[in-house]
Amino acid sequence: MTNVLFPNIEVAGRRIGYARVSTQDQKLRMQLDALKAVSCDEIFTDHGVSGGKASRPGLNAALAVLKPGDVLVVLKLDRLGRSVQHLSDLLVRFQREGIHFCSLAEGINTTTPGGKLIYHVFAAVAEFQRDIIRENTALGLEAARQRGKQIGRPHALSIDDILAGHELVMQKRLSICEVAKRLNVCHATMTRGFKRAGLEMVH
Repeated sequence: MTNVLFPNIEVAGRRIGYARVSTQDQKLRMQLDALKAVSCDEIFTDHGVSGGKASRPGLNAALAVLKPGDVLVVLKLDRLGRSVQHLSDLLVRFQREGIHFCSLAEGINTTTPGGKLIYHVFAAVAEFQRDIIRENTALGLEAARQRGKQIGRPHALSIDDILAGHELVMQKRLSICEVAKRLNVCHATMTRGFKRAGLEMVH
């Protein structure tokens, strides 16, 4: 199949489109027109769902049908990721699973040799975000100690456990239950750990 965005590049799979608007008053038409113009085979939508919502049925459905060789197409980057961390984790996951990604407004297309570099950029961003969380957690604990605040008993999960677990959920599609089992804790403890670190739990 020839990718109509870049006619010289052959894509083995399908073009899967995704569009989202944050409020019921907004219209999907511009995004849908752009996705139809590049001949998407299927288009999934979320209407009246903000980027910060934990559950986005349309996005979940789009992610569920993607297979190696497919390309996910959006009009703009901010239509896909709920946050920089979420967007970065998704792109790392796409690279791992052999899925391509195109964002029309930004001219990102990983079906091209140069476009593949974007995966390396977002992999670095994902790791950078986790390093910031790790550092901020350590600084917060140290500041509390200096104020003489009672820290209390240690949490069941260290910040490194939480970050590693989150990476498994977001980038490798393991369920929270599977990750919790690996770390010898219950599902509730795992989700509380994600919340404590300010990490999203839904992928």
